[in-house]
Amino acid sequence: MGKVVEIHLGEYRGSHFFDLHDVDCQQGEEVILEVDRGMEFGKVLSNPQAVCTGKTEAVEGKVIRKVTEGDRNQITNNRLKAQEAISQCFRKVIDRKLDMQIVKAEYAFDCSKVIFYFLADGRVDFRNLVKDLAKIFHVRIELKQIGVRDKAKIVGGYGVCGRELCCSSFLKGFHPLSIKMAKTQNLPLNPSRISGVCGRIKCCMAYEFMVYKELAKNLPFVGDKVATAEGKGKVIDVNILKKLVMVDMGEGKIVKVAYDGKEE
Repeated sequence: MGKVVEIHLGEYRGSHFFDLHDVDCQQGEEVILEVDRGMEFGKVLSNPQAVCTGKTEAVEGKVIRKVTEGDRNQITNNRLKAQEAISQCFRKVIDRKLDMQIVKAEYAFDCSKVIFYFLADGRVDFRNLVKDLAKIFHVRIELKQIGVRDKAKIVGGYGVCGRELCCSSFLKGFHPLSIKMAKTQNLPLNPSRISGVCGRIKCCMAYEFMVYKELAKNLPFVGDKVATAEGKGKVIDVNILKKLVMVDMGEGKIVKVAYDGKEE
């Protein structure tokens, strides 16, 4: 086996590892892939000059060639067919009275299958729907249930920061998120302030969490009683980055104290 590269498979199927197979390509270029049951296209994510160690067992196929003009026409045509497929699938979902929301559809590069991504609150018995779609498209049908975060990644958009959504621009996968991350960073716990367009906690809550966690190790919490040069008081505010705490000494007196106890 030759070099192993990481490639974003198709339109919405995330990153996987493939054998470069002596194809001369660069990071960011689109390539045609040979997989288990057909041919696919994808975009090279890793540097082909670097070695992806320990990934040989995860290889899912090999790179055949860089995308040609004819291949691009095929990809564009597949996207148009996918739009029509969504409309037909939507009608069948209504006919079957299924509680599911079709989000996107995607054709394999060689049109050997079409994948439908859908949202649903629980499990959905879509066996009859698959049969209906197979009769219409005469190819293999896959239905994949996704979550609201996956929907945001597939559909894309912009966050309140004004930038393209992290999940649809550069994140390769989702990491665990919790309300604790917002609490540790002294962020307002208003759901509308810490939630993304998907309705879940913003992915960016995790970016600086470990830094805040490390800096907050020796700092008191709001409400703690602490000793200062002027006596004991109650912590009413904490600035983690500056390592400063605001202490209420009583009778309207507020002092600013450094984390080591020295009054500012």
